[in-house]
Amino acid sequence: MKPDLLLIGGTTPRVMEAIEERFTVHEGRKVEDWDAFLKDKGEDIIAVATNGHDGLKPEIMDRLPNLKVISCFGVGYDAVDARKAAERGIFVTHTPNVLNADVANTAILLMLAVSRRVIRDDSYVRAGKWTGFGAAPLTHSIEGKKVGILGLGRIGETIAQKLQAFDCDVAYHTRNKRDVPYRYYADLAEMAKDVDYLIVITPGGAATKHLVNREVIEALGPEGTLINVARGTVVDEKELVSALLDGRLGAAGLDVFEEEPNVPEALFPLDNVVLLPHVGSATIETRRAMGDLTVENLVRYIDEQTVTTPVPECQHLLKG
Repeated sequence: MKPDLLLIGGTTPRVMEAIEERFTVHEGRKVEDWDAFLKDKGEDIIAVATNGHDGLKPEIMDRLPNLKVISCFGVGYDAVDARKAAERGIFVTHTPNVLNADVANTAILLMLAVSRRVIRDDSYVRAGKWTGFGAAPLTHSIEGKKVGILGLGRIGETIAQKLQAFDCDVAYHTRNKRDVPYRYYADLAEMAKDVDYLIVITPGGAATKHLVNREVIEALGPEGTLINVARGTVVDEKELVSALLDGRLGAAGLDVFEEEPNVPEALFPLDNVVLLPHVGSATIETRRAMGDLTVENLVRYIDEQTVTTPVPECQHLLKG
């Protein structure tokens, strides 16, 4: 008999084929009556496959008494109560490293797209304005600019390394100073005041909610640009929208939002804002690697009672 796995959210055909080979898969999105399902199958479920957006609701986890592993597709896992899972001896895993390069590329893509007004100028050409009104207005270069990175984890370090190609002056803010060749700021608002671009790439969750608040946004100022490729909750979205509309913030490049997929419509007409639908890691190559690692964590637990990439809260559960 194959062990039972609960799939929360959708997945790719490649991942589905792989998990169906090793598990009896129960698709959460097809469950019409969760209470009946959990009464019937709750004790059988030993594994959950999910993603950073859907996660696993605490009330469902509570009714899976034999759950052993939660494999999350994505590096963010704030939609899973990892501390509670660890207390029960449940592994929570995610997919770090394999997406570092593409998320970093997306951050720089947003910097370039906003600074060079790519969306505005594309519309300018398509509307026939180049022939009717001549050259488009000048834009700004990112060469040699000061960039502050909020969060210098794996992806933050990759962004910092890639920015060296543009001769950018990189600074960072984290809870603790790191042994890296970049300038450290203990105070986020102070860093925002001193840089041209603020890139947000810190984990989501309660600890970082609205870390980028009105004070930080106003410190960045009317010549500054905010780039968010982390979680929408890290930025106070109402304050961000207000600052952009009032001209207290110069520009923004956003891949994430507080209430995805809902995006504040007040941002739609603004040509100093670039909006992406949470696609930082959304390349064929990276999503394949993420899916493969999601499956690897599940299969390794079944075969070896260990996992490849546990989240920090579950690191102590590793053997040896």
